[in-house]
Amino acid sequence: MNRKRTNDESLKRRSRQAIMFNQREMNAINHYCSKFKVDNRSKFMREAIITEVLRKFDENYPTLWEDAQLKMF
Repeated sequence: MNRKRTNDESLKRRSRQAIMFNQREMNAINHYCSKFKVDNRSKFMREAIITEVLRKFDENYPTLWEDAQLKMF
């Protein structure tokens, strides 16, 4: 795999965040990672979180009118 290296300082990961899971959640994550051969759990969790954040942003984008006003048209 040929990846283009970039030296963009704004893309460097400097912020650390810790996540705590209960045993059932951890078992589910372990099962998923082994079943789907996830080697990089950090990347997997980062992509899952960012995907959900972007999906929510997409669902809740600002509009000029409220929902009731949009239904009038």
